[in-house]
Amino acid sequence: MSTFPALGVPALLVDVLAELGISTPTPIQAATLPDSLAGRDVLGRGRTGSGKTYAFLLPLVARLSSGGQTRAKAPRALILAPTRELVGQIDEALAPLAKAAGLTSRTVFGGVGQNPQVNALRRGVDIVVACPGRLEDLISQGHCSLSHVEITVLDEADHMADLGFLPAVRRLLTKTPRGSQRLLFSATLDRGVNTLVKQFLVDPVTHEADSVQAPVATMSHHVLHIEREHRLPVLVDLTSAPGRTVVFTRTKHGAKALARQLNRSGVRAVELHGNLGQNARTRNLDAFHQGRASTLVATDIAARGIHVDDVALVVHADPPTEHKAYLHRSGRTARAGKGGTVITLMTSEQVNDVRALTRAAGIRPHTTRLSDARHPVLAELAPGERLLVDPTEAAASPAQPTRSTGSENRSGSKGRRRRRPGQRGTSGQRGTSGQRGTSGQRGTGGQRGTGGQQQKTSAKQPAGQRSPGQKSSRRRSSRPSTGGASHSAAAFSAGRR
Repeated sequence: MSTFPALGVPALLVDVLAELGISTPTPIQAATLPDSLAGRDVLGRGRTGSGKTYAFLLPLVARLSSGGQTRAKAPRALILAPTRELVGQIDEALAPLAKAAGLTSRTVFGGVGQNPQVNALRRGVDIVVACPGRLEDLISQGHCSLSHVEITVLDEADHMADLGFLPAVRRLLTKTPRGSQRLLFSATLDRGVNTLVKQFLVDPVTHEADSVQAPVATMSHHVLHIEREHRLPVLVDLTSAPGRTVVFTRTKHGAKALARQLNRSGVRAVELHGNLGQNARTRNLDAFHQGRASTLVATDIAARGIHVDDVALVVHADPPTEHKAYLHRSGRTARAGKGGTVITLMTSEQVNDVRALTRAAGIRPHTTRLSDARHPVLAELAPGERLLVDPTEAAASPAQPTRSTGSENRSGSKGRRRRRPGQRGTSGQRGTSGQRGTSGQRGTGGQRGTGGQQQKTSAKQPAGQRSPGQKSSRRRSSRPSTGGASHSAAAFSAGRR
C-alpha cells in the first residue's frame, strides 16, 4: 500500500496530514501525486469524494514552498472552481498546509463585496482560489495579474462546463504563463472539457480513479413508489431519523418551500439554492456542518458544491433529469469508503423516467411501492428513533444559534420534542390501534397519548444542559453521529473528497 512519503510528499506536509488524521492516500492521490509533484501536467478523472482536493493541494503547496517571491496583485498559484461553496471549502482544506509552508491564500468570488479581495491582492498573496467570473472582473479592473502564476488547478472542470464557465476559464488560462504547470480534475471529458485539455495541458498524464459512471459499491440505492400526497409525510419520516440528510429538489422554489414544510413539521432543515445571498448560503451551510440543522434541502448547486462528512442519507425528492446529476447528487453520501443510502421518490407519472435514469446511471435500485407513509421499509432505510423538535423551535431558523431568555438561565431553548405518530416509543413496542401512550404502545382511538393529547418525550431541559448556540440533543440512534465538528474534520476529514 502506498504512503505519502513514498509518493514524494515533503515531510512537512506529511506531518500536517498526520495531524489531520490522514495517513493513507486515496486511489486518485496515489495515482496522480508522483507526476504532479514532478511538475508534469496532469488530467485526473474521478468522482466527487475520491480525494481530489488533496491530490492537487499537496503538489501545489510543495511547489510553492520550494522558494519564490510574493508579489502585490500577482499570485503564484491559481485554483479555479465552479461554485462559491467549493471555493470556500478548498481554501479551508488548504489553510493548514499553507500555514505550515508559510504561504498565504485568498478566496475570490461574487455575491460579496470586492474590497476585502482587492485589499488582499494588493498586499500580495501566494494562492488565489477563485470562481471565474469575479476573478475576471478583478483582472479587468487592474487588481490582479496572472503573469506570475507557476501552477494552475481546474477543479470540477465538467461542472464549470455545465454552468457555462468554459469561455471565462479559457480566457483566464490564456493569461497564465505558457509552460507553467496545469492540473485539471474532472469527472468526465464531455461538454468542451476535452478541448480545454488539448489547448492548455502540455503532454498531460491521465489518471482515472472511481469513474463517475461507476456507482459506489458501499452505496445502496432505493426507489420508493409513492402517491403524490404521501411525499411530505415520507420526507418528514426519513429526515426525522438520526443522522445528516441531504434532500434534493429540482427547483429553487421547491427547495425553499420544502425546507419550510420540514421545519413546520419539526425537522431542523436549511435550504441551499441560487436565490440565496452569499451570507445566507454560508450561514445555512455552517448550520448543517455544525449540526444545528440535520437536513439540507438543496438544488443541484450542492451536488458538487458542498462536502460534508457523515451524510447518512441522500433523498431525491425530485428525480433529476439526467444520470450524471443523479450520481453527483448521490455522491454526498458513502464518502471515503463509508456506507450510505440513496432514496429516490417516484410517483406513477415518473416511472418511465426513473427507470431510464437508473439504467443510464448503471444501477439497479430496489423498488418498493408504498401504500402510505408508515411503511416499515422507511425504518429499514433510515433506522433509529424519530424525534422532532417543537415546530416553533424548528421554524426559528436553525442556521442561527438559539438564544434563551433569563427564565431559562441562558441554557438554551426548552427544546420540547415530539414523536411522529406510529413511530417506536421508549419501549420500542407498538400496540394495535394507532394510539400511543408513554410506553410507546398504540391505543384504540388513533390519537397519541391519553385523552388524545401529545405525550412529551422529555421534560424541560435542566439549566446548563445546553450552551447558547448548541443544538439540542434531539436524536438518539444507530445512524452516524452529527454532533458539531471542527471545520477540518466536519468538512474534509481525511481529505477524502
